[in-house]
Amino acid sequence: MSRAYCIPGVFFLFCAFVLLFIVSISLPTLQAMDITRVHSSGQSVASNGTPEITQLRLGIWGYCIDQSSGRTCFNTGHGYSVILGSSQGNEITIGSSWTRGLAVLPVAASVSFVALLLSISQHITITLVASLVSFLAALLSLIAFAINIALYAYVKHEMDTLNIDATTITGPGFWLTFVSLLLLLLAGCTVCFGRRRDRMAGATTDSYQLNSLKGGLFSRFRRN
Repeated sequence: MSRAYCIPGVFFLFCAFVLLFIVSISLPTLQAMDITRVHSSGQSVASNGTPEITQLRLGIWGYCIDQSSGRTCFNTGHGYSVILGSSQGNEITIGSSWTRGLAVLPVAASVSFVALLLSISQHITITLVASLVSFLAALLSLIAFAINIALYAYVKHEMDTLNIDATTITGPGFWLTFVSLLLLLLAGCTVCFGRRRDRMAGATTDSYQLNSLKGGLFSRFRRN
């Protein structure tokens, strides 16, 4: 594949893989890589019986809560549930059905890594496979991003029903997933265009060689 297209394609895939890999580690290992974050001020919020929570972070493998005494993280694995309540006695539950789908992110990271390895090859057929795998990783990232949006929208809606002074925002992992999606789309298109350019260049070369051969063959029968 032409280096003019190969290098950007490999670079986009590498960046997408790194971002997805970081997001996939998530909470509780990387406490900054949460998907949805809730800030509470003025009134206390209880989580599974824990009072006075000022912040809640939802990740792939668990969640973290902030209290006046510090931050506590729970390594629950994917598909966990969180119970939130207010001092007025209202209570909501973020069920496992809303967090289980976040495990699509590590799958997208794995597929993007496979696409990265394939894109290094100079073989035209392998680069075509790399382009298809890149689009597959982009599809998985799109699904993961849709799940992120659904989780954020659900948490925001449920927090509003508690009637407390709480703000729900998207976490860094939310936006890194979106950036990875764009990078994978760019990588797939770049690799695909590079393969198309190589085919056109190969067809032009073959045509030139055929014309040269015909010219050399019939030139013997021309009159001087």
